[in-house]
Amino acid sequence: MSNINIPILMYHSIESMPKTTVMRSLHVSPGRFEFQMWMLKILGYRGLSLRELKPYLDGDMHGKVVGITFDDGYQNNLINAAPVLKKYNFSATCYIVSESIGSSNTWDLDMKITQRPLMTKSEIFEWLNLGMDIGAHSKTHADLTSISEKKVLEEIKDCKADLEEIFKVSIFDFCYPFGLFNDLTCTIAKNAGYLSATTMLRGRTNSKSNRLQLPRIPINHRTLPHLFLAKILTKYEDKR
Repeated sequence: MSNINIPILMYHSIESMPKTTVMRSLHVSPGRFEFQMWMLKILGYRGLSLRELKPYLDGDMHGKVVGITFDDGYQNNLINAAPVLKKYNFSATCYIVSESIGSSNTWDLDMKITQRPLMTKSEIFEWLNLGMDIGAHSKTHADLTSISEKKVLEEIKDCKADLEEIFKVSIFDFCYPFGLFNDLTCTIAKNAGYLSATTMLRGRTNSKSNRLQLPRIPINHRTLPHLFLAKILTKYEDKR
C-alpha cells in the first residue's frame, strides 16, 4: 500500500472581499484561485474530488494528485471556481449543509461574519453536471461535540439521506462543521456509511491516515504563491 503524502486543499468562499471583512481568511479571490490551479497543472498535478481521490489514498492508483474541497456550498464556488476547475480538467468536493441549501451561512451570525449566498438546489445540480461532487456537512452546521448523541445522529445521518434523496447521488464523504469531532462523531459517521470525513487538522494525508479524521491544508487570502507551493510540495503543513 502506498504511503505517499497527498495534500487535500480546504477552501471556503472564492470571492474578493474588502480588507475590513470579518474572517477575510475564509475568502480567496478568483484570480488567486485560478493561479493556484494553474500552478498545480504546470507542476503535473491533477485536482480531484474526495470520491476520485479514494483509490490514490488506498494505494490502488498512483500519480501526482491533490484533493480539492470547498466547505459550506457557497454560490461563488459555482460561479468562480467551477469554470476554472473544468478548464484544467479537475474535480472537487463541495460539502453541503442540507438545511441551508439556497440560504446563507447563518451559523456565522454570532461571529459577525459576512453572510454570503449558498447554492440553491438547481445550482448544486449544475455543479454536479460540471463533473464536480458533493459531500455532507451536517444538517445545520452545528458543533457536533456540544449536542446530544441523538442530535449528532440526526445531523450526520439525516444530512446524507437528505442529499441522496434530493440529488440522486451516493454520498460517501463528510466534513465536520467547524472541524470539530470526537470519538462519538467518528463512530456515527462510520456507521452512517461515510467512507471519509475531513477535519481542520493540518497536514497532508496518506494510506496510514484515519479516513474519518483526514487532515487538510487551509488555503486563504494570505496564501501567496511561494506559500502555496510550500504547502503542496514540502512538509510545511505536516509540522503545523
